[in-house]
Amino acid sequence: MKVRVDQWVPALHRGDAIGDSTLRMRDTFRSWGHPADVYALSLDDNLISEGYAFQEFRPGRTDDVVIMHYALPSALTPALREHTGRRILIHHNITPPEFFAEYDPEMARICALGREQLSTLADSVDLALGDSEFNRQELEANGFQRTGVLPIYLDFERYAQQTNPTLSRMLRDGRTNLLFVGRISPNKRPEDLIRVAAYWKHHISPDVRLILVGKLPRRETGEGRPVQRHYLDGLLNLAHEEGLREDDLLLTGHVDHADLLACYRTADVFLSMSEHEGFGVPLVEAMLMNVPVLAYRTTAVGDTLGSAGVQFTEKHIPLIAEMAHELARDSALRGAIRETQGSRLEAFAPATVEAILSRHLATVIST
Repeated sequence: MKVRVDQWVPALHRGDAIGDSTLRMRDTFRSWGHPADVYALSLDDNLISEGYAFQEFRPGRTDDVVIMHYALPSALTPALREHTGRRILIHHNITPPEFFAEYDPEMARICALGREQLSTLADSVDLALGDSEFNRQELEANGFQRTGVLPIYLDFERYAQQTNPTLSRMLRDGRTNLLFVGRISPNKRPEDLIRVAAYWKHHISPDVRLILVGKLPRRETGEGRPVQRHYLDGLLNLAHEEGLREDDLLLTGHVDHADLLACYRTADVFLSMSEHEGFGVPLVEAMLMNVPVLAYRTTAVGDTLGSAGVQFTEKHIPLIAEMAHELARDSALRGAIRETQGSRLEAFAPATVEAILSRHLATVIST
């Protein structure tokens, strides 16, 4: 049965995991013969041809399907409640507000509102999907009756593309590269990564570099006021206090894909100390790029890694630094960890995710 399958997203950004996954889903629906488009409250200028402003959406038949990606509070929430067609929610999780309370009260308020509004959709959808089991359980706890899991839909072929050769040469200077990819945000705990790098420098070897790749925290609120305590300034002060020099810590901000691949391909260990993940796309990326993963097992991290990589449940900085050192220098250990990661990747392969997506869509269309 061929029905229209449209997706709603708060924002459509190139290089954003949700945006890229949304566009891949759209292309897949079209390949199955379904008319399919993407509607967003805001779109990057270079994506105007890939989606439409949400104001342009017009309801179709009652058996058509709307899929809403839920990642923050927006005008899409009441619109989905009022929509009369078939409805699917994909929950990408929202960071608990307490992580931002000390630094950015406005962001804390937005996160709190988003988490509160989630439950208002419990009686308004035909199916609610989390992109991890952790997210699915959160849906259940918020009153959703019919739930499932749909992993983020990644394009594995993009990770075989060319890197930035200049950046690659710069990072291959004999140092051990510890890498983390993700927003520079309190829930990601970059301060703990700094402490690991500092221990390594002072107690293992001075030839270590911590590379943090991801969007930097904002300096102004949405109303143009400075945030009360800037998180990045605190991180830089901590790095100085811990004895890290400027060339020991590389904060790249948001990077293009070629630069991202250069960081992965020159990394010795991917280290995550994050305390809240709804899925953790960089964990999959690291496995794809054959980088051994050492990660704090919490929230969705265990769902994404399964039994792959090396996972820990207590943040003992010296032990974590020593384990990272072993992963960086022991070729046999690296080989064994890479093997577990290679096996785990099957769960997120495009063909696997496409099959899961097909099953979920079929259950909604057939009802």
